[in-house]
Amino acid sequence: MLADRATTAELTGPAPAAPALDVPDQVVILAAGMGTRLGRPWPKPLTPLHDGRSILQRQLDNLRAVFGSSVDITVVVGFEAERVMRAVPDVRFAYNPDYRVTNTSQSLLRALRATRDGGVLWLNGDVVFDPAVLETALLALRADESFVCVDTSTVADEEVKYTVDAEGWIAELSKTVVGGLGEAVGINHVCAADKQVLVEHLATCAEQDYFERGIETAIASAGLRIRPLDISAYAAVEVDFEADLERANALFAERSHLQPVSDDPA
Repeated sequence: MLADRATTAELTGPAPAAPALDVPDQVVILAAGMGTRLGRPWPKPLTPLHDGRSILQRQLDNLRAVFGSSVDITVVVGFEAERVMRAVPDVRFAYNPDYRVTNTSQSLLRALRATRDGGVLWLNGDVVFDPAVLETALLALRADESFVCVDTSTVADEEVKYTVDAEGWIAELSKTVVGGLGEAVGINHVCAADKQVLVEHLATCAEQDYFERGIETAIASAGLRIRPLDISAYAAVEVDFEADLERANALFAERSHLQPVSDDPA
């Protein structure tokens, strides 16, 4: 069962190869940024966790444990690109050469333009999460629905927040939302029918816009419908600051097979 595989992955590290599931098989991980707020000299996705894996490697292990070893994963690189590519050579890569002056809207735009037909699940490259989050999303993925994973248990000022319209679809999605119902956790899906609309709106974003801006304008002007998918029952931590990293380690290290952690990931 999926839950059994996820538990095994938490306890022992990477799970054995799992059979592919009937879900969209394209995943994008946004890992091009410089991660200056965390203050490490390497790309933030390569930050070591107390379980011995980097944030990025833990994401890959979770994706393969739930979706199968054949899931098609593209990592968008920029800052220290070759270092990331050496660390996880068994995925596809897209390069954002303007990573110093652009934000996630432009990295996601490059990635979506390079994908095949069909829906795309995308993750921020600094999210440490329970694989049960992906299991929670399976029904929506199989139905090819567009969604944003949200945590309704917390609404911090500095995080991306959301509101909904009268029918329950996302109405606003940004860090400046007032009266937010929860936080976006950095795990999202665009269905096949919505992908081109999202691409068009990402292309109109300013260089420093987050991808959420493209979602907001597509909702407002193109009627895009995005479901808020509540994953509050499970942990997901977006690591921006040292306190976030400490929280992620506290939440997950005790359920993992601890290994020595290098101070400087290769």
